[in-house]
Amino acid sequence: MRVYLFVTCLVDTFFPAVGEGMVKVLDRLGVDVEFPPEQTCCGQPAFNSGYREDARAVAERFLTVFGNALENSRDEETYIICPSGSCTTMLKVYYKELLANNPEQLNILEIITKKTYEFSEFLINVMKTADVGARYDGVVTYHDSCHLLRELGVKDEPRRLIEAVRGIELREMEMHDSCCGFGGTFSIKFPRVSVSMLDEKIDCIVGSGADTVVSSDMGCLMNIGGALSRRNIPVKVMHIAELLSQTGSERG
Repeated sequence: MRVYLFVTCLVDTFFPAVGEGMVKVLDRLGVDVEFPPEQTCCGQPAFNSGYREDARAVAERFLTVFGNALENSRDEETYIICPSGSCTTMLKVYYKELLANNPEQLNILEIITKKTYEFSEFLINVMKTADVGARYDGVVTYHDSCHLLRELGVKDEPRRLIEAVRGIELREMEMHDSCCGFGGTFSIKFPRVSVSMLDEKIDCIVGSGADTVVSSDMGCLMNIGGALSRRNIPVKVMHIAELLSQTGSERG
């Protein structure tokens, strides 16, 4: 089995440990991992800001880069894996709108879409494994990112992976499926509403008694982590790929 990593802008620029964590887990499971170096952004920031032509250009580049990767792969079981429900949603849901007037590109998109999975979704539904050999001695709570839950319908998969980690205790927070207030450009356009939503989320995290909050989107964790840091609240943030890459008592 071979996978091509679609590493998001946030991971590439600010949180490379997430990408490294994915590689460690996949390598542990015996999967061949490749990274197409020509890849760029999925186009979501431009799309959400109303710059559809710019977003379309990025989408077309994505089709070229990953379409060629799939075509050139000699492995029948080949997939594209992304550590973000948000970016995976952009590809699997909103590219259809951007490329609606180009039947040829839509055909390529359909092939790519069938091969593309968010990381936790891939491990559970394709690899058929929850236990990836991870260990983490701590109490964690899980934050459902909006796109992963609402657009892709992925809810149980991350929890099954977390529960299979040795030494861990998973505690559900109240309102675990409520938005953290980030929403990309939403937090910039509507800061007061965003902060109010974030305050509510932080209260739920603290109320769970967890020492670590885990999610599948670094946008959410960046937002949550910033608030925790500013308030000197000793709760760590960790992407699920980072968590699953742990093999001892280390804390990230």
